[in-house]
Amino acid sequence: MTVTDPIADMLTRMRNALAVGKSTVEMPSSKMKVAIARILKEEGYIEDYRVVESSEQPRYRLVIYLKYVGERRKRQSVIQGLERVSKPGRRIYTRASEIPRVKSGMGIAILSTPKGILTGEQARRLRVGGEVICYVW
Repeated sequence: MTVTDPIADMLTRMRNALAVGKSTVEMPSSKMKVAIARILKEEGYIEDYRVVESSEQPRYRLVIYLKYVGERRKRQSVIQGLERVSKPGRRIYTRASEIPRVKSGMGIAILSTPKGILTGEQARRLRVGGEVICYVW
């Protein structure tokens, strides 16, 4: 089955897994998804991620280890929200000077720039704009 928007599919799988308290979530892998997972790990939103070779199609799978805080009965996910911004039907681009601050700086914007997949803060520092992929808080 072909997915029209693989990034939205990734975010939805993560949102669903967080809603039921799963420790891992698995999905088909791509360079863009791995780059987003790398940023989420660097920013402390997930424990880890791994690309695993599979015997069935698709050949490579991305496994994300979700991160929770608190005791067993009162644990909450570190990720409170995920929002897809730029979609296949409506691309959203921004200049370096206009990169949005998510939740007054408590969240991150993930952008696709000429320098690669970056957070909003990294893009501001490098003075590059690009396509706003998603917000995470």
